[in-house]
Amino acid sequence: MWVTVGTKPNDRPDQRHISRPTKAEAEDAADELLDQLRSAGAVPKAGKLTVQQWMDNYLDTIAPRRCNPGTVYDYRSKMRNWVYPEHGDRRLDKLTPEHLDAMYTAMAQAGKAPSHQLKVHRILSRALEIALRRGHVVRNVAKLVDAPSVDPAKVEALAEKYARRVLDVAAQRRNSVRWSVAFALGLRQGEAIGLRWQYDGQQLVDLDAGVIHVWWQLRRRIYEHGCAGTCGRKRGADCPKRDGGGLMFVKTKGKSRRSIPIPPELLPAFKAHRKAQRKERMKIGGKWNEHDAVFVTEDGRLLDPRADYDEWVAILKESGVSHKKLHIMRHSAATMLLAQGVDIRVVKEIMGHRDIRTTDGYTQGAQELMAEAMRRMGQHLFGASGA
Repeated sequence: MWVTVGTKPNDRPDQRHISRPTKAEAEDAADELLDQLRSAGAVPKAGKLTVQQWMDNYLDTIAPRRCNPGTVYDYRSKMRNWVYPEHGDRRLDKLTPEHLDAMYTAMAQAGKAPSHQLKVHRILSRALEIALRRGHVVRNVAKLVDAPSVDPAKVEALAEKYARRVLDVAAQRRNSVRWSVAFALGLRQGEAIGLRWQYDGQQLVDLDAGVIHVWWQLRRRIYEHGCAGTCGRKRGADCPKRDGGGLMFVKTKGKSRRSIPIPPELLPAFKAHRKAQRKERMKIGGKWNEHDAVFVTEDGRLLDPRADYDEWVAILKESGVSHKKLHIMRHSAATMLLAQGVDIRVVKEIMGHRDIRTTDGYTQGAQELMAEAMRRMGQHLFGASGA
């Protein structure tokens, strides 16, 4: 049985062939197809594209244009663990909201955090939205279910006295400005160690103008399979023909690409750092690894994120501060800016947040800092004078 469901780009009828064991079943299938046409205004493209086939195509050719390699690697892992085992062979246009509900329930029963469930949901929703635009499905079923809810996490920031203690210890170490700029401007780790003096003729850390252009970040590229997945090993890093790996500069995108004034008090330290780096470069001559990065090793090599983290742990230990994630410097910067009365929209631009609701998450910590400041002010003005 043939059913006409519209016209093709060449103006010829778009006819779908329906084959079933009995005439009644074929007529039911035709009615279902026409009902879909009437309700959605379209039917999926002909063919039997599976969920895994579409997601592999999305992750191979679409996602890499807007996501860094590490992010795409993470997406693949989540699809392999939670989507493909149950739904990989399912036809894409047969995926239903109930399938997603069951999958999120299974993830919760397996002990996966709501944030993990939400990330899987967002990956699928984005991929299905593109499938919808291209005619592979007639609806985005991810938009027909309630996304896994995540309670806003309490933002932790270092108290001012601990931040000063950490900076005092960091000041005695190599690349000390790396820690100062993170506390002052709230740069992410990749943004801080990915700062460049200049690139393509543009001054990116302009000490004369007193501006930092956060246009690059340093990332570790994930190893990929060089065998097209035939080696049988799960991780690309274990592939005998592994491809990629190593550190690479990645352009910041969207709101993360920003220009921030350098606090005047930080300029002398930046200038001293640049002067010391130039001396090192002249001292070892041709052995210097040229990257024009602001923070490098003694021979000019890029800072490895892991080594940077280990340095942070050592600084915390020496300063007597309990272990904290690197990201706490970014939290502290946003919290202190808000506590000083800086407009939340300005803080949003400094931090490079896409959504002001992210910035708003720091207001509680800022209020706590302001309460402590007022407590000290009260003691100073109205406490016992000793008279």
